[in-house]
Amino acid sequence: MKLFERRTLMKKATTASDAIHLEQIPNIGKSVANDLRLIGITKPIQLRGKDPLKLYQKINIVTRTHHDPCLLDTFMAAVDFMNGGRPKPWWKFTERRKGIR
Repeated sequence: MKLFERRTLMKKATTASDAIHLEQIPNIGKSVANDLRLIGITKPIQLRGKDPLKLYQKINIVTRTHHDPCLLDTFMAAVDFMNGGRPKPWWKFTERRKGIR
């Protein structure tokens, strides 16, 4: 089985310790996982203790693109999950994001 096929068959993690691949983090699919890799995040554990706003700013700089703020919500959800939070949809972080921008 090819690596791509294995990744598409992976189930989402229910706890941070279950996440081995970025795509196993709730809300993280192939595209966002690739964004994270572009900024040096290759393993889920690397998200622990990170500042989602700084990750968002970094992806904007690296890609020379202003990404949709929903990507920041997704980063917030991923960091929260990897810091021990329960899986939540990314849009549950929109109000919090609007408070920090």
